[in-house]
Amino acid sequence: MHASSALEPRPRTTRALIVDDNQELRGLLGDYLIRFNIDSEAVGDGTGMRRAMAQAHFDVIILDLMLPGEDGLCLCRELRASSAIPILMLTARCEPTDRIIGLELGADDYMAKPFEPRELVARIQSILRRVRDGREGGRDEPPSLLHFSGWTLHCALRQLQSASGLLVPLSNAEFRLLWAFIERPRRVLSRELLLDAARGRSIEAFDRSIDLLVSRLRQKLDDNPRNPSLIKTVRGEGYLFDVAEIH
Repeated sequence: MHASSALEPRPRTTRALIVDDNQELRGLLGDYLIRFNIDSEAVGDGTGMRRAMAQAHFDVIILDLMLPGEDGLCLCRELRASSAIPILMLTARCEPTDRIIGLELGADDYMAKPFEPRELVARIQSILRRVRDGREGGRDEPPSLLHFSGWTLHCALRQLQSASGLLVPLSNAEFRLLWAFIERPRRVLSRELLLDAARGRSIEAFDRSIDLLVSRLRQKLDDNPRNPSLIKTVRGEGYLFDVAEIH
């Protein structure tokens, strides 16, 4: 071994929390993930999830939809109310409604069981890469605060604050979508461009995915979907962020 290679820092181990009531799957998945430098802890329900999160830091949560007691949708809603931690949802049910609701509640990605473990790893890595890129910022690094139309965006916390002081947390995808609009105010943006900005091409797109994200963001901005004043639909072309001043 060359001396220089011995001194090279090892990549930081990713920490994943698996929330699934299938004990065999938890064990198999944990054994597989460690091969890709993803250390995991596994629990079987929401109580175990809260306990684990109170005791340790995790980079991503792999959350099963069908759980005893509180289901994955309830837990996703709870997580999103207080945290921007990336969430990848798993389910044995293939109903489109489940996937739509999961994304509306703020999940970053969604996979149906049974799944190919290597694809799961790729999805995790893609989610974390986008989160890391957003934090590192580069040339488009957000400022700490932005103000528009009576709202304040706390970029580091990924929270909106209304004029009355109400704090509204954003999921990672919602924040990326809002940032795409903020970068290009009063311009018509195609669904393809917004999908690239909000979710990345590595995530399988389906027809309504970007429309669902826009709908969710409108709700958080109190933007009437029947007559929106901030995020306007341009039929056949995409969406327009109708804000005159951002500072």
